[in-house]
Formats: sequence, structure tokens, C-alpha cells
Amino acid sequence: MSSSGPKDLGQRDRNVVPNGKSPLGAVRGRGSAHAGGEHWIKERVSSIALLLLGFWLIASLLMLPAYDQATFVDWLRSPWVAVPMALFVYVAFEHSYEGLKVVIDDYQGDEGGRMFWTVISLFFHVALGATALFALARIVFGAAQ
Repeated sequence: MSSSGPKDLGQRDRNVVPNGKSPLGAVRGRGSAHAGGEHWIKERVSSIALLLLGFWLIASLLMLPAYDQATFVDWLRSPWVAVPMALFVYVAFEHSYEGLKVVIDDYQGDEGGRMFWTVISLFFHVALGATALFALARIVFGAAQ
């Protein structure tokens, strides 16, 4: 390419990035943070799962003959109830963690603070989720009377 004057000086260097693509080609399809589509889909799928499991839980509770502790424990010991309940607990804590991570990423300014609060949130969600699943297992396997 011949240069016809000072206005064309460096034109070739400005329009090509090191990997040989144009600046637009280098960023096309990457989104604002170079990722996020998978996270968005994960949140939507988990919210649909929570809706379905939530409807199941409400309908199942409404069909119980009585609302005392013994009836509830007997109902919860059924594998047809324990498995969806465990799924509900897991999906609820996973969905909560992913949502809180988005809030932290959006509103925490510095990288160190973001990492600190994300780790605290992870420990909090894992601890509470494990406690809920442990309590469910104790009821299902008969350790809690």
C-alpha cells in the first residue's frame, strides 16, 4: 500500500490487531465481559427448575392428610419425596449463590473485594446447603425422631 501523504501514515497498523483480525473481528461474539452466556442460561434453567419443584412442594404439602410433625416426617421419608426435596435444596442454594455472585460482580468495585465477598458467599452457601441436606438425610434415614 503506497502512502499518498501524512493522513495515511500508520493506517495499516491501526486497523489490524496482532492476531491479524480487524478490531471488530477480534471482539465479535465475546460480549461485554468476554463470557456470561453460560451463566445466564444456568440461572434461567435453575429458576425454571425451582418453579417446577416449588409447585411440586406446595401441591404435595396441600395433599397431606394432616399437618403435624409425624405426618410430615412419614411423608418426607418416602423416596418419591426425599429425592425431589434434595434437588429443591441443592438447586435453591446453587441459584442463590449464582444470583448473589452477579450482585457482587456488579456492585463491588475493586477486584480484591469482589474475590473476598465471592469466597464468603461460597462458604456461606455451601455451609447452609450442606446443613439442609444433612438435616434432610437425618429425617429420611430415621436418625431424627
